[in-house]
Order: sequence, then structure tokens, then C-alpha cells
Amino acid sequence: TQVLRKSLQRGVVLSTGSFLVYEAHKLISGFAEVHASFKVEDVIEQADYLYGSGETEKLYRLLVQHKNSDDAELLWRLARASRDLAQLGSTSAEEKRQLTYDSLEYAKKALEKNESNFAAHKWYGICLSDVGDYEGIKTKIGNAIVIKEHFQRAIELNPKDATTIHLIGIWCYSFAEMPWYQRKIAATLFATPPTSTFQEVRSHLKLFSCLYAADPNFYSKNLLFLGKTYLKLNNKKMALLWLSKAKEYPAQTEEDKQV
Repeated sequence: TQVLRKSLQRGVVLSTGSFLVYEAHKLISGFAEVHASFKVEDVIEQADYLYGSGETEKLYRLLVQHKNSDDAELLWRLARASRDLAQLGSTSAEEKRQLTYDSLEYAKKALEKNESNFAAHKWYGICLSDVGDYEGIKTKIGNAIVIKEHFQRAIELNPKDATTIHLIGIWCYSFAEMPWYQRKIAATLFATPPTSTFQEVRSHLKLFSCLYAADPNFYSKNLLFLGKTYLKLNNKKMALLWLSKAKEYPAQTEEDKQV
């Protein structure tokens, strides 16, 4: 009887201890989850500051630590940072290629985590286009419709996003300017190949101009394509105006310098 009583008492103590451990684990887990949510917000805030400051390498080092995150906001920012790092002149050809493919994977993962995230659609389209540069003109043209679909979805989710509006204009410009041999490739890939004309691009001039009016420093490439489009439409006076603005743009990023 005494042995049984001691065994029962020991069992109660063990059960109580196990219960306390379990409750402590739940409490710690709860704090960890709250801390994690604050941490994501803090990382995003820091990332946006670094992006605005043009600190491309620091930004990439910060975000790549979170490449296994389930947060779409972190992942699309990592896709963008990877692409921006690939654009730097100091990045080797091998690193550039790897970063380009990595950026597409991060954007794809962001979409998988949150299909309703407009930025994930935008950066998936951008990164898919970049990968096409390594896989040949046939793949690039083949991806064109998918890219436009993601840009259009991004605009549906956020109609006021200036970058996506600009990208749709670039897409139309690219197909309007497509040489005959690429059009022939497109015809073999699609029953109805994607096309555009400079008269169609004309409608995007208003959008490009509105983007400039809203923010003159919005994007150097926006100025460049305003000039190029007017040149294609044989309006040299307006072309000179916008190309001069592009030339005088205060270059901060590698892309600005290329423009």
C-alpha cells in the first residue's frame, strides 16, 4: 500500500511537472510568435530604409537571411534586392546569372505564399523577363504573355502602382519594336502571337507623362522610354525634350547610369 501511495504521489508530481513544462512551452511559443511578427515588421522597415538609401549590398545581406521566410512581403523584397545586386557593375557574370535565377525563385515563392500580393506579381514578371535573357529569344517570347498577365494582375490589385503601369508600357513598346525574325518566332509559338504597335503605345504616353507629373524623379527609365517612343512616332522635338531629361537625371543606381 505504501509503495502504491508513493508511486501515485510520484506520478502526480511528474504529471504536474509535465503540465508546467507544457504550459511554459506554450507561453514561450506565444511570445516567440509575437516577437517573430514584430521582427518581420522591423526587417521590412529596415529594408525599405536601405532600399531608399541605395544600399544595395547591405539590403541583400539583410534580406537573404530570411530566404526561408513564409512572408510574401519579405520574399518579394528579397527578389528585388537580388535583381538589383545582379545589376551592379561590380557583380561578376557568374554571380549575376545566379542572382537572376535566385530572384525568380524568391518572387515565385512570394506568390505561392500570397497570390493577392501585387508586388509579388510585379516582381515575378520582371524576374521572369530577366531569366529569358539567359535562355534565348524563343523562351523570352514564350514567357511574354505570362509576364504581361502578372503585370495586369498587379495593376488589378493596385491600380495606382506607378512602376507596374510603366512596365505595361515597356511591354507594349518592346513588341511594337520587335524585328521581323522575332515576330516569326512568336508566330510559331502562339496561334495568336502577342503584338503591339506604336500607335497602341501612344496611349501609354499619357500614362508615362502622368507618372512624370506625379513624381518627376519617379524612374529614369520612364523618361528614356518617353523619348524613345516619341522618336518612333517621328516627333523629334518631344523626343529631344524627354531624352534630355533622362540624360540630366541624377543617377543613383546602376540602372540610372545605364539609362
